[in-house]
Amino acid sequence: MIRVLLADDDPMVRRHLRTILGSGTEIEVVGEARDGAEAVEEVLRNRPDVVLMDLRMPGVDGIAATREIATLAAPPAVIVLTTFDSDEHVLGALEAGAAGFLVKTTPAEDLLSLVRVAADGHVVMSPSAARRLLAQSSRGDTRREAAKARVAKLAEREREVLACLGEGLTNPEIARRLFLSEATVRSYVSRLLVKLDLTHRTQAALLAHQAGLLDGPGGP
Repeated sequence: MIRVLLADDDPMVRRHLRTILGSGTEIEVVGEARDGAEAVEEVLRNRPDVVLMDLRMPGVDGIAATREIATLAAPPAVIVLTTFDSDEHVLGALEAGAAGFLVKTTPAEDLLSLVRVAADGHVVMSPSAARRLLAQSSRGDTRREAAKARVAKLAEREREVLACLGEGLTNPEIARRLFLSEATVRSYVSRLLVKLDLTHRTQAALLAHQAGLLDGPGGP
């Protein structure tokens, strides 16, 4: 079973999400939280696999809660919920360690599928929204120079894997792209996260964009 925690200050939203997720035979809602502080407590109490986290909540918001959850041992995948995919706070949540984001109007069938994807350790967001948000993250000379300095210590193959993460590719897709085994890709991704002091492959994707690894032949 995939254990899911719902964190949203609106009881009607939580009820709606619980109803949808309850229709999935392999998904179990193990708890609910009305704010970020409760979300952290419920994660510690129930050890969910996935947290659906509202961004805007009173008191401790979704970004702060996500940041705290990311520091836990074996943290769950946090998927932030927002009303619009252009929400300026989404990027902050991704940098804090969220595995992706969903708009609250996501169709029921897609929501079930994406919860499964998140539980498997993959990034959850629409490709178009991902490109826009990741491009936004690379703006600013100071941020880009800092990212380039971090990436400079990587070997060429490591940079290639990081660039693939920036494209949002899964491990099997990276394996096919680079003619590697999936086991080798998993090893590269694990080493990259440690080497770059990152907690999640979504943060690696952000770094790849910030460093200009996806800028094409003219990039760094």
